[in-house]
Amino acid sequence: MTMPEHGRPIDDVIAELNAKRARDVRWQDGRTFGMVYDGGPSVHEVAARAAMLYLHENALNTKAFPSLGAIQADVVRWTADLLHGPQSAAGFMTSGGTESILCAVLAARERGRKERGITAPHMVVPESAHAAFHKAAHLFDIKVTKTKVRADWTADTDAMANAVGRDTVLVVGSAPQYPQGVVDDVPAIAALARASGANCHVDACMGGFVLPFAERLGRPVPPWDFRVDGVTSISADIHKLGYAPKGASVVLYRDKALRAYQTFVFDDWLGGFYASPNLQGTRSGLPMAAAWAVMQHLGIDGYLRLTDATLRNADQLRKGIAAIDGIRVLGAGTYHLVAMASDPAAARSVDMFALGDALLERGWFHDRQGPPDSLHSTVSNGNTGAMDQYLKDLVEAVEGLANKRSADRSTNYATLE
Repeated sequence: MTMPEHGRPIDDVIAELNAKRARDVRWQDGRTFGMVYDGGPSVHEVAARAAMLYLHENALNTKAFPSLGAIQADVVRWTADLLHGPQSAAGFMTSGGTESILCAVLAARERGRKERGITAPHMVVPESAHAAFHKAAHLFDIKVTKTKVRADWTADTDAMANAVGRDTVLVVGSAPQYPQGVVDDVPAIAALARASGANCHVDACMGGFVLPFAERLGRPVPPWDFRVDGVTSISADIHKLGYAPKGASVVLYRDKALRAYQTFVFDDWLGGFYASPNLQGTRSGLPMAAAWAVMQHLGIDGYLRLTDATLRNADQLRKGIAAIDGIRVLGAGTYHLVAMASDPAAARSVDMFALGDALLERGWFHDRQGPPDSLHSTVSNGNTGAMDQYLKDLVEAVEGLANKRSADRSTNYATLE
């Protein structure tokens, strides 16, 4: 297809876009477990109205758009307060969890260089840590030691301790980690960082807008945020369980001195002074404004309501899976992430990827992951009202497999094309 020689009427253009969406997952019906998080009609409305106000605004230069500077400062402060950051806490908005993680890794490398003279930087990450840490290591020339997880899927902190060395600039924990939804032993990980002079980053992209509200709802939540001594940075995605549109995330540091290591400043250019607080230059003001609007619209009480619905949905999912012979939940996660795998103790053998295919035929989309082969669900408020039908379809799908095995053994957290 080539670009048209002549422009097309607006209605024709929009009609074709609607046609292209015909095979997209039906997140509006609660049939996706991840990808999009539905906060309800009023959240859609406030985000859309804010987005239209900032459709073309550019956060490259907040002197031109001081409102975007104020929006960023507000969102960073509100998020820092949720995560018990001190008054000194500082950060920036980013386009998503990957960029937040990249920024935190870059800051750790730069701090190691300037404060400790490290020329061959090294970081220690559990095998459950997000792939973005390995992307950062590739981009920023950092050696990675990947350590095992324990039987409960949490980071093996003894193995991490053995891996930390004189050139270690960063150790990583997750709250919760994505694959099985369990929270790492952040105090032990932070202690390793503190003892070695390294940064400790907590990846709370999935949990940053769940765990604070789960704790207020009375759910047990282990220590993981800035209340833990030694935690230097945290990433939290507003566009996940913060219910803002893509892409809005926050990377936070305990103080501005730590934050300064992620920024790039250049003053030897004919164009004048250039400074970039994160990896982008030009940044759309749209997701920043939409995130600000959603957070203001929901407030603490709104997030408590959505988190309560989310956790109830996840509880129902775990209970439903446990009642089906042949499958099980991996780990003892108690929040919103659920990994479903074959049960080796059951008489019936279930091929999880064949089960995923059968569920997709019924309109339910899951990420396929492994090892071990499993189907991943990030449960949210968007699944409210759909869980009964899902569990009914899950029972029927398992019963109908009859030892079928999927020829496609690929996993699909993300794709290239």
